[in-house]
Amino acid sequence: MMRLLLVLAIVAGQSLLAAEQEKTLTLQLPPASLEKWYRPANKHDVWLHTMFRLRREMQAVSEYSALEDQARLEKWLGKLEKDYLSIGRMVPEWRDELETELLDRMRVLARAGDWQGLARAQRKLGKSCQSCHSEYKLTAALRYRAPDFASVKVESEETMDEEDYRRVMSRLSLLLNRVKIAGEDGRQSAALDALEELQQRLADLGNSCAACHKHETARQAILGEAATGSLAHVRKGLEAGNRKQAGRYLGEFAVGVCADCHAIHRLQAGMRRMLTPD
Repeated sequence: MMRLLLVLAIVAGQSLLAAEQEKTLTLQLPPASLEKWYRPANKHDVWLHTMFRLRREMQAVSEYSALEDQARLEKWLGKLEKDYLSIGRMVPEWRDELETELLDRMRVLARAGDWQGLARAQRKLGKSCQSCHSEYKLTAALRYRAPDFASVKVESEETMDEEDYRRVMSRLSLLLNRVKIAGEDGRQSAALDALEELQQRLADLGNSCAACHKHETARQAILGEAATGSLAHVRKGLEAGNRKQAGRYLGEFAVGVCADCHAIHRLQAGMRRMLTPD
């Protein structure tokens, strides 16, 4: 099983004499066979839906056991068994880790009406599930559910050319700082030109959101009024020669749009790259 070592440098800040310390965190990568059950390889998110069903089935078994409702309990035990065993078929590397004997025991205990024994067996099964989640849930989510911008292209509305996503982001950073620098130094024309291009490139960027988000509300949440409103105030400030207003709303844009989007996407995308073997 592949392991990835992430070295996290933790700087102790309690005193001036505190030295930099390093800690090594070992993360377990899931088997490669798991990938085919996540998007884009699997459009129906079979793995996720199986996990959701298992959680629901475990809850139903617990509730009907407490109610001593044998008929409904048997129904949900059957569903639980079917989905639990499907794990081994989807990810053969995990087949030997499955606690199938606990499922068999739960069936026997349910038929015998041994509710306390059933509850104990279910707790053991739950601990087995939690053990796997503790080891793989984080890395699986980062590798298969975090955004991946490597294949996303941004089309320029002016030239119709497709550009690499990282190149576009670098350009946005350059333009944002150019507006700030030129605005502070009284170079109104240069600041307004940079702002105009910044707004156009943001519009192009917004169109690329559809590569992942199928609803307009997702784009509007970041690049909607929060972006257009702030930049409109920046323009008014620049045109009026009001550097304070321009600087204030440019900062508002950077925090409310750039930083918010990065908090949602960039950190996860970076972790995904780190956890993806070359």
